[in-house]
Amino acid sequence: MYRVLRLINRFNLGGPTFNVTYLTKFLSPEFETLLAGGVKDESEASSEHIPLEYGIKPLIIKNMKRSINPANDILAYKQIKQLIKDYKPHIVHTHASKAGFLGRMAAISCEVPIIVHTYHGHVFHSYFNNIQTSVYKNIERYLGSKSTALIALSEKQKMELCKIHKIAPQEKFHIIPLGFDLKRFWTNTDEKRRIFRAQYKLDEDTIAVGIMGRLVPIKNHALFLHAFKSAKEKIKENVKAFVIGDGETKKQLVNQCIECGLSYSTIENPNSEASVIFTSWITDTDNAMAGLDIIALSSLNEGTPVSLIEAQAAGKPIVSTITGGIENVVIPGITALLSPIDDSELFSQNLYNIMVNNKLRMKLSVEGREFVSKNFNYTTLAENMGGLYKKLLVTKGL
Repeated sequence: MYRVLRLINRFNLGGPTFNVTYLTKFLSPEFETLLAGGVKDESEASSEHIPLEYGIKPLIIKNMKRSINPANDILAYKQIKQLIKDYKPHIVHTHASKAGFLGRMAAISCEVPIIVHTYHGHVFHSYFNNIQTSVYKNIERYLGSKSTALIALSEKQKMELCKIHKIAPQEKFHIIPLGFDLKRFWTNTDEKRRIFRAQYKLDEDTIAVGIMGRLVPIKNHALFLHAFKSAKEKIKENVKAFVIGDGETKKQLVNQCIECGLSYSTIENPNSEASVIFTSWITDTDNAMAGLDIIALSSLNEGTPVSLIEAQAAGKPIVSTITGGIENVVIPGITALLSPIDDSELFSQNLYNIMVNNKLRMKLSVEGREFVSKNFNYTTLAENMGGLYKKLLVTKGL
């Protein structure tokens, strides 16, 4: 039996937690896996319940946190090195940036035979200034040169990392999309819809548009609110926007609602008549997906957005910006209306069109479930990853 140490940045809601959970669970017993990760940020909802539901209790590295802090990062690095010395893994597989840096540095130091890293996204645009970005690219190039294999979630992400950012040569990359257990998004949907809409006092003819994710600058929620206001002013239908998530820009977004005349509701100040509902985190996203009519995403940078995969599984039409691997997650023009990140007019027009045109909403809803079931299934994820591990082990003579 081969041992795998799997490291993730932190256990917050999102695709990486599902990814590491399924790989830990479904690569067993051929690969024994120890799952470890950092501490979630206070503004984020915990996702530790996800591995626990599959009988996995992850190890928490208390000094590995989202923010860059040399003192904490050095301690976390030492903890990971000790973990490697104790566990003696044949493979160290890191997921996302912080775990990728500390985990790979520790694995290099400990001479682990196989080092694998998955890019769930990257920080090479829209996060930092040019000097900081250049530093991070050089670090990633060094780590890429020391990694046995690198994993991209889509062909577009691979090309971006290879051709644009020049992180590593193409032959070092392997494309393995995320996988999910999507059955809950087409199970008991009528009852879930009834409960969600009753909770928020939505009439059946009210069009509910939702956006899910951390409230942080990179997610660009301001664009979504701008587009929602623009559409709301033009149409006769009753519409409501649901901002599902929490984070550092919440106050800014509430202020945007006040400034542009959108009534709002928060957990602290509920208002059932409000046009914009800030729900904070909702862990049962299948219930929210059932209750909503349209799913939006307005990010400046993304890896593989889980909300868009879940939306298609739930049969919901999508309005989104084009960035990262989004074009590989949806079928452009078939399950989603897309616009460039710098084209706010087209994003607003797409949201308006999908709100006022019920036939368009129905058309965009049809193809998604079959597409994501075929391309983002957790069994396929486990098979592909297991196959890669075996090839790397043979190459290393293990």
